Amino acid sequence: MPKSEVTGAPFSYHGLDRVIHEKARLGLLTSLMAHPKGLAFADLKQLCALTDGNLSRHLQVLQEAGLVEVIKGYEGNRPHTSCRLTKTGRRRFLDYLAVLEGLVRDAAKAAGKEGSPLSRLGILPT
Repeated sequence: MPKSEVTGAPFSYHGLDRVIHEKARLGLLTSLMAHPKGLAFADLKQLCALTDGNLSRHLQVLQEAGLVEVIKGYEGNRPHTSCRLTKTGRRRFLDYLAVLEGLVRDAAKAAGKEGSPLSRLGILPT
């Protein structure tokens, strides 16, 4: 039984991770999950619509949490920065997705209405 059910707060979602849940970081992790070999800084910047400063700061937070590896080097004579998920980052992201799936199931149960958007997605419980 999840801790939230024991405490009488079934919708408190203790599994939500503040490091991952922030919009920009969730986008960064999703982009990196889709590209296991990693992405260049410029590609991440474009995919997530972030400025250089915002991207740098969010990558720093993810790196400090052990979720992302930032690799700095050179391509030719030009500096090149790329990023990829660590093994820990990949595992925590997948665990986080499982928490979000539970959140959606709980929302569908709470809605309990046929014809709702959740029902049309096939996730309304029977």
